Amino acid sequence: MKRNYHLWIGGVMALLLMMLAVAGPHLPFVDSKLEPQRLLFPQGGGVMKAPFPPSEQFPLGSDRDGRDMLSMLVLGARETLLLILGITLIRYLIAVPLGLLGYKNKGFLSVLIHGWNQLFSSLPVIFMAILLLSLPLFLVYNENRFYWVIAIIALVDVGRVSYVVQQQAHQLSKKPFMEAGITLGVRPFGMLKNYYLTNLAPEIATNFCIDIGRVALLIGQLAIFKIFVSQEFVQTAYGMMELVNTSLEWGTIIKDARRDVLKAFWIPFFPALALAYTIFTFNILGEGLRKYFNRHMA
Repeated sequence: MKRNYHLWIGGVMALLLMMLAVAGPHLPFVDSKLEPQRLLFPQGGGVMKAPFPPSEQFPLGSDRDGRDMLSMLVLGARETLLLILGITLIRYLIAVPLGLLGYKNKGFLSVLIHGWNQLFSSLPVIFMAILLLSLPLFLVYNENRFYWVIAIIALVDVGRVSYVVQQQAHQLSKKPFMEAGITLGVRPFGMLKNYYLTNLAPEIATNFCIDIGRVALLIGQLAIFKIFVSQEFVQTAYGMMELVNTSLEWGTIIKDARRDVLKAFWIPFFPALALAYTIFTFNILGEGLRKYFNRHMA
C-alpha cells in the first residue's frame, strides 16, 4: 500500500476534484453571479472588448461575454463531475448484473449482450452519441435534457461493458472452486453474490475508474460538435432561432475551440486542461486499484 504511488496520487487528485465540486462555489474569489462584462475602461484610457486575456482581474482570462473563466470552471465542476459519474454509474448498474446473469454464454441474455455490443461497437461511441442526441425529439424536448443525455450516453456503451463482464464470468465459471460451490449446494443467487461478484469486483472497480476517464474525454468531444448537455432555443432575428448552451459543464466551454484557439487561446485551453486533469486522475486511480488488487489476490 505504501509503495502504491498510483493509488495515493490518484486518490489525492480525486479528493481535490470532489472538494472543488462541493466547496468551490463558496470560495471568496469565485464570482457566483457571472454577470457579463463585455467592455472594460482601463485607468490609462481606451476601451477593452471581451474576451479579456489573463490578468489580475481575470486570472485565467474571460470568455467572449466577459465572464471570469476561473469562476466558470469552479462553478462548472459539480455539474461536470455529476454528468461523468452519472453516466458511468448507470452504465455499470445495468451492465454488471446483465453480464453476470449471462455468464453461461448462451440463451436469451447472451444473445442480447452480443447484439447490444455489436450494434453500438460498429461505430465509435462519439458518433453513436452524436447520432442519437441529434434526433429531433431530443433537440426540441429540452425539459430534463440533462438526464436524457446521461441515459443515452450510458446506454450506448452498456453492451461493451456487459460483454466484458460476461466473458470474465464465463471464464470464472470453469474454475475448480466454482464447481465445488455447486457441489456444496450453493444456490444460484449465492453463487452470483459470493463467488462471481466477489471475484470480479476488483476488475470491475478498476475498469469503472478507467471508464470515468473515457466518459470525460467523450464529453469534451461532444462539445466540439456542438452537442450540449443543457440548451434552449433563443430568437436571434425575426423568424430565426438558435440553440444556445445553458450549462457551465467544462466540455461546453470549449465549443468554439477552433475559432478561439487563435484569438483567445485561454478559452479552450483551461477547460481542456480541467478535463485532462480529470482523465489523468481516474486513469491513475484505476492503475492504482489494479496494482492494489493484484498484490492482495496474488
